Amino acid sequence: MADYPPKPLPPGLDPRAAAVLREIVEQYVGTGEPVGSRTLARRLPIALSPATIRNVMADLTDAGLLFAPHTSAGRLPTDRGLRLFVDGLLQFGDLPDDEREVISRQLAAHGRSLQDTLSDASAMLSGLSQAAGMVLAPKSDGAIKHIEFASLGSGRALVILVAADGQVENRVIQIPPGLPPSALTEAANYLNARAAGRTLSDLRRRVSEEMTQDRGQLDILAAGVVEAGLATWTDVASRGGSLIVRGQGRLLADVTQIANLAAIQVLFDRLETQETMMRLLELAEQSDGVRIFIGAESALFGSSGVSMIVAPARNQADRIVGAIGVIGPTRINYGRIIPIVDYTARVIGQLLG
Repeated sequence: MADYPPKPLPPGLDPRAAAVLREIVEQYVGTGEPVGSRTLARRLPIALSPATIRNVMADLTDAGLLFAPHTSAGRLPTDRGLRLFVDGLLQFGDLPDDEREVISRQLAAHGRSLQDTLSDASAMLSGLSQAAGMVLAPKSDGAIKHIEFASLGSGRALVILVAADGQVENRVIQIPPGLPPSALTEAANYLNARAAGRTLSDLRRRVSEEMTQDRGQLDILAAGVVEAGLATWTDVASRGGSLIVRGQGRLLADVTQIANLAAIQVLFDRLETQETMMRLLELAEQSDGVRIFIGAESALFGSSGVSMIVAPARNQADRIVGAIGVIGPTRINYGRIIPIVDYTARVIGQLLG
């Protein structure tokens, strides 16, 4: 990894406070345990007495950068302290050539489907980061060849979409309660009679116009299936897509506090909704590089204990076509994972381009 000149100190931090905060965060990332003044006195690159270190730690605690989990314990970084470390103190460089080669080789398509490639990307991120890997795949907006609906029960149906180029996408949609099996068949027949050569956006406009003119052409329940299925992909106010998450077990195994475990479950529940997926893309699009969300500072989480590192995948025209990232505990190894996410996003962008 390349060596970079030290960053200037963040405002409000003198060299002693910066050294103490950096060491506490690095120990927290490595062990998850609080760090005391005697341990710091042995590990700091500058000579400070335990008494001086305690005073510095007290100042950092008053500033909201550290907290004491127990009255007699050492200190841990707060979400704000982690943010200051990541933005102002963390040093990281480019990904080594051998790791670049590993990522590029594992994601090389070689005849595999796009879904398989994206799934492999998510699993690879999980393995490299020892956390949960996440890939947000783009929606398909090419010409449609065939559509099928299959009931999954519990008010859901699987939509099987075959594009003109042979790509197959599977999506799950909510359907009206009490839908008879015949309505799914009617919906598929209705759409396939109008789908040839049309994109989903074109097909939705055609169907909407026909339904407005004469809703009697199609059973009301089947109409609900058609509307739900098309809206999943073609709502131009959003960018429909599918979310692939691998390695949840790695994340859950690393969390021991019940509150953090609950926060992670809430996050996964939210990630299953299309609204949150679109929000992730919007957040990624606001930056050319990697975005880092730490604990309660992001509305995605609602509480502390979880961090997300996400980067946009851009195609050759520099258009956002997806997002990739890692979900982990706040003590995730930021210095290692940020370059991995950044490079993987670029590889995925080239594949999706």
